[in-house]
This record gives sequence, structure tokens and C-alpha cells, in this order.
Amino acid sequence: MPVKIPDSLPAIELLKNESIFVMSDLRASEQDIRPLRLVILNLMPLKISAETDFVRLLSNNPLQIEVEFLNLESHTSKNTPAEHLEMFYKGFSEIADDFYDGMIITGAPVEMLAFEEVTYWDEVTRIFDWARTHVTSTLYICWASQAALYHFYGVEKQPLDKKVFGVFQHTALDKTNPLFRGFDDEFFIPHSRHTTVSKEDLLKSGEIDVLSESDGAGIAIASSRGGREFYLTGHSEYAPYTLHQEYVRDVEKGLEIDVPCNYYTNDDPALPPKVRWVSHANLLFNNWLNYFVYQETPFDLKNVPNLGSLRDQNS
Repeated sequence: MPVKIPDSLPAIELLKNESIFVMSDLRASEQDIRPLRLVILNLMPLKISAETDFVRLLSNNPLQIEVEFLNLESHTSKNTPAEHLEMFYKGFSEIADDFYDGMIITGAPVEMLAFEEVTYWDEVTRIFDWARTHVTSTLYICWASQAALYHFYGVEKQPLDKKVFGVFQHTALDKTNPLFRGFDDEFFIPHSRHTTVSKEDLLKSGEIDVLSESDGAGIAIASSRGGREFYLTGHSEYAPYTLHQEYVRDVEKGLEIDVPCNYYTNDDPALPPKVRWVSHANLLFNNWLNYFVYQETPFDLKNVPNLGSLRDQNS
């Protein structure tokens, strides 16, 4: 997929080294098509790494995608240069009147706080509400998935006795769902979290569909509003060495941390990781873009708030 991103974004050179095709503004303007407009609210502390991870996954499809990055106005990032944020990110007030085909909201390192104790809770929930009327389909990832489920449906997160950390085997509960088109019977997703949500609580709402789960990691994927929202508790977007970097970081801090499950060759941190999730990660994002964004979004994005009635008219 030719992904249109700002010419000087650091991810461009990193992805070119992996033979990933990204498109300059000039080249994109020469294609007489309407690109899909995606916005990524990046709550991760290492923003440049997260940018690269998501652009990598959005790059393996024939559709043209125009990606914008969104930053919170009520929170100052300590791990990303201010110049980078000023150059490549917009604040919510700058896009509040815009409409998008798709949105991704990342995880955040605030998992152990009560939701209302997060300093930017008011702003992030305002963005959650805005997405329902300004975006065709939204992916909520890790902490964002738990935050959105709590905000929209009152689903409480639950602390775990031990961190879910590693690469876990999953199954799809409904293989006919287009999100799993082309998936094997079993697939792997990286997880790195201290909290979870229960299947019972999700089903109790009557509005949430549980799509995938794991014996080791619990609920992995859920959805609501017919695919207008997806909740991913894991990190399919992770690069091969992200879990390694997290493990080394915690070891160096002297924290009590297990070796990530099912990750290193022979479970030996001295050996390289065994990557077993990337192919399904690409399928997951491609299926989302194809079946829940491209095939559902109106040509005129101003009609996004009327998607339900438009669907009724066309049925």
C-alpha cells in the first residue's frame, strides 16, 4: 500500500531499508484517486518507534492511504523531541471539524492508574466521542481498548496477579468475520499488560462482540457497532525486538519480570526472538482497512455521521 506521510518523517528512511513503499506528497498528488484518510492518536512514549510500527503495517495493500498523527494538547511528551511533535503532529483542536475513514488509538503507559486519574482523561474521552461521529472505523489498542470499553460501556479493567508478557496463541471465535479472512485456525499476538477485561463483562453489555481469545492472554479482540469500533488488547503492531527492549528495560530497572513467554528461541534471552505474529498482523490490518474502512466509508467523508442511515438506504 502506498502510504502518504510527510516527506521528512523519520519512519520513511527506516521503512525504505525494509523495502516498504511510502509515497511522497508530490507522487501522491499525481494519482487521480481519493486516498483513505487515517489519523493515529499516538499515546506511546516512544512515538517515533510507534509511528514506524503502524506505517509498516499500513503499507502492504494496493490502496493509497494518507496518514496524519494526532497528539494530546493536555499532555506534554517527555520522550519525544518537541520539534518532532511540532513538525509532524496536530492537536485535536486542529482536526475537530475534519472527518476520517479510519483511526488508530494506541496504548499508553498509564495502565495501573484508575481511568479518571489519568491527567488527560477528559481530552482522550472527548476524542473517543468525536471518533463516533467523525470516523468510519476506529482501532483501540491495549490501554486505549480498555479505556474505550470503560468509557462507552462501563466495562471495568481487572488487575492480573502476573503481567501478561510474551507471544500468545489465539483462536477466532467466528472465522466467518471478515476481520479473520485468510487467517489460520491458530495465530499469535504479542501482549504486554498488567490488566485485563473479562469476557462475562463484555457480553453483559449486549452490544459487544468477542471475536478472539487466548488461554494464556484472555480476550484479544472485541468489536462493537458492526465494526465501527475494534478493541485489540494486544500489540500486533510490535516489531520483532520490541518485547526484548521492554524486557531488558525492566531487568535494568531491577523490576521483577519473567522472560517473555513463547518469544525467544528456546526461551533463552541470549538467543534471538522467534517472530511468529507478523503475517497475521498484516492480515489483521489489511482486513480492517478493506472490509471495515474502504468498503464501508462514504466517498464524501462529511457523510460519516449518517453512515447508519446511508446503509439502510442502500440495503
